[in-house]
This record gives sequence, C-alpha cells and structure tokens, in this order.
Amino acid sequence: MEPDFAEGQVLTVFRSRLTADANPAYGAHAERMSDLAQTMPGYVDHKAFTAEDGERVTIVTFADRDSHDAWRLQTDHVEAQRAGIKDYYQSYSLQVGTVAKVSRFTRTLGPDGYATRR
Repeated sequence: MEPDFAEGQVLTVFRSRLTADANPAYGAHAERMSDLAQTMPGYVDHKAFTAEDGERVTIVTFADRDSHDAWRLQTDHVEAQRAGIKDYYQSYSLQVGTVAKVSRFTRTLGPDGYATRR
C-alpha cells in the first residue's frame, strides 16, 4: 500500500557517509531506529537508499511539525544521533521542509486496455 502523502507534511532528507571503520553495530542500530520511527504518532513513511559512491540517503515523512519534532527529540533517537557522530558517520547533512505540493500517478488499465489516471 502506498503512503498517504499530503500537503503540510514534514519531509526530512538525511544524507550521510559512514567512516571507513564504522562500528559494525551500525546496521542493527539503524534497523532499531527504523522500527521505532514506525511506532511514532504521525509517522507516514520512510525509505533508505545507498548510492554507488557510498552516500546513504534516508527520506522520512511525518504528518506535521509536532510529530516530526517528537521523533527528533525521542530519547532513543537522540541517543542514536549521538552514536552516529561518535561511532558511525564521516559526515552527514539534514534537510527538513514542509511539503507544499503532492501529485501522483498510478498506471491502471481501463476496460479498453489503455492506461488511465486515477
């Protein structure tokens, strides 16, 4: 099922690079944070990707600023942020914004066999 993206949601883009000798616990720690984020009120969706050059990108969507800020300040998440600086990341950047527009397209076939928009 596709997430219910909407105007006014808060979108975070977290870009990072691990150190050459990053603590091997990173994967398990990241998985715990992923699971925890999904339990937070206002959580909408997140996806993580790793580019060919090693940069990691995580895109997180929360319903509104309050739910985003609750996640930002959540105790285990704050601890993970500290661990990231201490044990995992060579660098990171964070961009947070409010969604101004949402559009979507899903290909479906009509009775005539041609694609239709919904």
